[in-house]
Amino acid sequence: MKNIYRFFVILLMCTTVVFPRQQKELDSDVNYDEAKVPNYTLPSLLVSTQGDSIQTAAEWVSIRRPQIVALFANLIYGVVPSPETPVATDYKVEEVNKTFMDGRATRKKVRIIFRNVKGRAEMTVLLFIPNNAAKPVPAFMELSFDDNNSAKMDVHPNHPDRLGNGWPLGEILKKGYALVTVYHADLIGHNEVDFDRSIQRLFYKTGQSFPKANEWGVLATISWSASRAMDYLQTDEDIDQSRVALMGHSKLGKATLWAAAQDQRFALAISAQSGCAGAALWRRRSGETLQKMVTRFPYWLCRNAWKFVNNEADLPVDQHMLIALMAPRPVYVAGAVDDHWADPRGEYLSAYHAGEVYRLFGKKGLPLSESPEPAQPILDRQIGYHIRPGGHSVADYDWKQFLNFADRHLKK
Repeated sequence: MKNIYRFFVILLMCTTVVFPRQQKELDSDVNYDEAKVPNYTLPSLLVSTQGDSIQTAAEWVSIRRPQIVALFANLIYGVVPSPETPVATDYKVEEVNKTFMDGRATRKKVRIIFRNVKGRAEMTVLLFIPNNAAKPVPAFMELSFDDNNSAKMDVHPNHPDRLGNGWPLGEILKKGYALVTVYHADLIGHNEVDFDRSIQRLFYKTGQSFPKANEWGVLATISWSASRAMDYLQTDEDIDQSRVALMGHSKLGKATLWAAAQDQRFALAISAQSGCAGAALWRRRSGETLQKMVTRFPYWLCRNAWKFVNNEADLPVDQHMLIALMAPRPVYVAGAVDDHWADPRGEYLSAYHAGEVYRLFGKKGLPLSESPEPAQPILDRQIGYHIRPGGHSVADYDWKQFLNFADRHLKK
């Protein structure tokens, strides 16, 4: 039965390739019209599953927060099961280059190895540490689409202040931050459907060959890898583990929010155009929807999430609750005017409604329910936001705001 289902999934994915009309830009059933967004009621942040009112920060921490984490884990992203056989972790520092970028940085390459009797998996973490800053330094951890072993993680051939992928490493170093990069596909494929070579196999119970309906999918695996990179940073004397910002774009913005929601060691979370399963509200059904996601990427979420396709109103959570799990830590959400697929209005509203929890801690959320104008960043609150002209990418403007926001919240 499992093999038959996998065949169906692969056939469906191939159909997407063969028939261009199925591509998201041409889908006739995608709503981009604000007037057609359905009426909806968001689940309450401050009412427990038992119906009790949450009135203090202490009640949020001890009662409501664990409930929401459990709901997201079991219904959306998937839980990481306890392995039947303990998984050993080894760190191997494979490179220390103190003259990187004309001596402005030390570049470290660290291999993290996971192993038990069921198999072995590896991930590579790169660190770019400013040489002229007092140690330990704060850091940006970037979930990356670029392989850490590729030329994109070396100096750009035409721009000596940038990495090959265009990231403004020189500016990051100048501001006194290290950059830590984690490749999203080291432990699991971009659109994994078999889980035969992924980290999951180390966690299977006897006789198991596929994740259970409530167990981790692709996004949860990437989030898990961010936490394992943080484990390493706690051993590195050059990095201030108490001042690490986690950042991701698009798919990796989704993984960023889930990672930082679970792992409170991350001092700040930055979500860039994360859309569906990221910052955007499910119930708006604007741009990408749950149905579109599980059609194209069936295992980005756990299989339990499929139950809510076209029934988002039945979900006991929505994404404002995910952002609220950051409280009282700072969180930043970024959108783009032309990135309609990611529903920038829905991203803003998630961030706005999350402010209800931040106020329990005496912190400032976003001031107005109306989205700000483009290029008018909100940086002076625990929940930050900007929307800029343009489309689905991380631009220099975005990096500037991320660094400015971090300066306000991570610098001592």
